Amino acid sequence: MTDRSALKPNRPRFLIAAAIAGTLAGLGAVYVMDPGKGNPDVRVAGDSGSCKVPNGRVEKLKDLARGEIAALSLVDAPVTLAGLSFTDEAGAPKTLGDFKGRAVLLNLWATWCPPCRAEMPSLDRLEGELGGEDFEVVTVNIDTRDPEKPKRFFEEIAVKNLTRYADPTAAIFKDLRGQNLAFGMPTTLVVDAEGCLVGHLAGAAEWDSQEAKTLIGEVIAEKNG
Repeated sequence: MTDRSALKPNRPRFLIAAAIAGTLAGLGAVYVMDPGKGNPDVRVAGDSGSCKVPNGRVEKLKDLARGEIAALSLVDAPVTLAGLSFTDEAGAPKTLGDFKGRAVLLNLWATWCPPCRAEMPSLDRLEGELGGEDFEVVTVNIDTRDPEKPKRFFEEIAVKNLTRYADPTAAIFKDLRGQNLAFGMPTTLVVDAEGCLVGHLAGAAEWDSQEAKTLIGEVIAEKNG
């Protein structure tokens, strides 16, 4: 389980929120980041008209957002994330739109964030169980220094299933912060097969818990529904 003890940040610009009322109740510590300024192109933006919230989705998923994912905030308005950009392991540009046809669990993390590191094995196990042509866990590292450090961390914890993605500019975080979809690390978003936001969660969670797998299974099933 995620270590829920209070943690001290190792950089002065990052603050610890050991306990946040409301949506963060019961979560592990969250590193609150200096929001800075988002990309002027606002890559989150796009034709949200291409997104639709299926009838009954929010009500159904509310009943499933329990336990480890009880703090998941579901959205009832169309929001496209297809324009979010980052790079793959080879440094080639990618966008979330490249994953169209697959539901995605998008996780932003950094090696200096202990809660991020603590939840990574559960993300790896989730990808091992559910990953395939209908679903992928997309973990985007936002370390701005030493690009080898995330690679070494994956090797240290023996990641077997995840592909490494990165944005060393951290612009992906700033873009989401500008849409009030992120404020610290880790940040995780559930995205449907059309690249549309389903819900977002601040803080660490056991993503291979039964509650999480059941909810994600429902989002995957929408593709064929």
